[in-house]
Amino acid sequence: MNGAVPSEATKKDQNLKRGNWGNQIEFVLTSVGYAVGLGNVWRFPYLCYRNGGGAFMFPYFIMLIFCGIPLFFMELSFGQFASQGCLGVWRISPMFKGVGYGMMVVSTYIGIYYNVVICIAFYYFFSSMTPVLPWTYCNNPWNTPDCMSVLDNPNITNGSQPPALPGNVSQALNQTLKRTSPSEEYWRLYVLKLSDDIGNFGEVRLPLLGCLGVSWVVVFLCLIRGVKSSGKVVYFTATFPYVVLTILFIRGVTLEGAFTGIMYYLTPQWDKILEAKVWGDAASQIFYSLGCAWGGLVTMASYNKFHNNCYRDSVIISITNCATSVYAGFVIFSILGFMANHLGVDVSRVADHGPGLAFVAYPEALTLLPISPLWSLLFFFMLILLGLGTQFCLLETLVTAIVDEVGNEWILQKKTYVTLGVAVAGFLLGIPLTSQAGIYWLLLMDNYAASFSLVIISCIMCVSIMYIYGHQNYFQDIQMMLGFPPPLFFQICWRFVSPAIIFFILIFSVIQYQPITYNQYQYPSWAVAIGFLMALSSVICIPLYALFQFCRTDGDTLLQRLKNATKPSRDWGPALLEHRTGRYAPTIAPSPEDGLEVQPLHPDKAQIPMVGSNGSSRLQDSRI
Repeated sequence: MNGAVPSEATKKDQNLKRGNWGNQIEFVLTSVGYAVGLGNVWRFPYLCYRNGGGAFMFPYFIMLIFCGIPLFFMELSFGQFASQGCLGVWRISPMFKGVGYGMMVVSTYIGIYYNVVICIAFYYFFSSMTPVLPWTYCNNPWNTPDCMSVLDNPNITNGSQPPALPGNVSQALNQTLKRTSPSEEYWRLYVLKLSDDIGNFGEVRLPLLGCLGVSWVVVFLCLIRGVKSSGKVVYFTATFPYVVLTILFIRGVTLEGAFTGIMYYLTPQWDKILEAKVWGDAASQIFYSLGCAWGGLVTMASYNKFHNNCYRDSVIISITNCATSVYAGFVIFSILGFMANHLGVDVSRVADHGPGLAFVAYPEALTLLPISPLWSLLFFFMLILLGLGTQFCLLETLVTAIVDEVGNEWILQKKTYVTLGVAVAGFLLGIPLTSQAGIYWLLLMDNYAASFSLVIISCIMCVSIMYIYGHQNYFQDIQMMLGFPPPLFFQICWRFVSPAIIFFILIFSVIQYQPITYNQYQYPSWAVAIGFLMALSSVICIPLYALFQFCRTDGDTLLQRLKNATKPSRDWGPALLEHRTGRYAPTIAPSPEDGLEVQPLHPDKAQIPMVGSNGSSRLQDSRI
């Protein structure tokens, strides 16, 4: 099965059929690139910004310790043990294969809109190749009379504050004389040409469409040979963002007013702790940032060698990811503090709370730096690399699931064409998001397609492995693979703590649900209904497939059919013959008189011809 002669003393820990990572560094860097993405620089800071700054840190780290790291380890060990993608691993309990389909649906949604965010970063990157950034001043055709650049107003640029006014008068002035920055108008009126309603698609923005094509071509070329090619690319895409982030951090903390922004970032607003939405956002950000329940972790780990220490990898990658989020927060808030100081407003009012934070607040701050086009190129190049690192794994998840599910030699040889097909489909489905209403749809997908559905999928995965397959069986599998059982902390989290926390967060999030908004725009009820349908489309896969599997399973009684549908399939276990030891070891077929049930791995291939070292052929029964 792995290219080695069965009777050889020295066996290769290589899966020649599916392929393995070139070395362990490639897996770690790919996983870091997958986990550390736009969510760290774009989503985490605006969630902090929206949920009371430092107050958000407390639930975030609680969720990391009791949910994030344990689930990360579970998914890595799950995929590595079976050497299968997010569908193939459910041989562990075929009735729950719908969880794998749910992961595929989530990865599809995220892959569609994630590449649109990358394409916007490409657009800003290309736009930065000018002596003066186009969003620096208000003298452009798209600017409105409300536009006011900090570089056009020397009083604001010098940091001087306007005279204090009585509260009511000040509020009225703020509402009637609302300043819009040139970066905000560039984003809204030029890049997006934003329509007034989510249903008003308007025209497709051809520059964005071209950048979307570029981003999909880059992703396809990097995955053209699967993990063999993407494993080499991540040496650059996973490490260079840290260089750029460090350069921006050093520049950010030296700016005037940076300390104010950092204090807003670190100072907790304790009243926010009692809001369930803050805890729900913390949980969803852990899932979103680490990539739990997307299927990517299972897929990436499936290309590991069987005895790789995935426990060590899970701790390293999880902590690196969350440390990067916190680090990026310092960079973001130092620049927000700098902007607040220049504009004479509070940090909480300086920028958009949505995804525009990366495309409004940052670009405006970059115009205030010397040699601003250089900083802008670096920043958006970093965003592109961060996005691509995650997008590689999202696409590989879908391709691997399709290839593993079909499983024949033809599709293994034509994997490049499967990758191309998925990339073309992703590009076509992303076209509506490049229209004038595209940002409304992007935010809708971000809020619903990858939010509470991730929580439900993870909870069901925990329950099915721990209680249906059996925690003792799974702990033995991990001991067989790693040489030691999972630590007691992880055993307790997997069985009790993580599912309980996930369940309560889900309940509180439903109780305190608020409809989605984009700045002052309220989404219509039909759009919110579509959002819920997107969220349910991944979760509904689980009961639908369970019902399908139950109906096609043999059994004399309902209980017997249920048992047969949930017990591991005959080919569950390590992929390579040399690793199938203990209860997975092939045995000599018993005679019918013994009364034992014969369970061939593949009923149509029960007898596999094996070639001995002397060239003679023999037949070997593959039995469990």
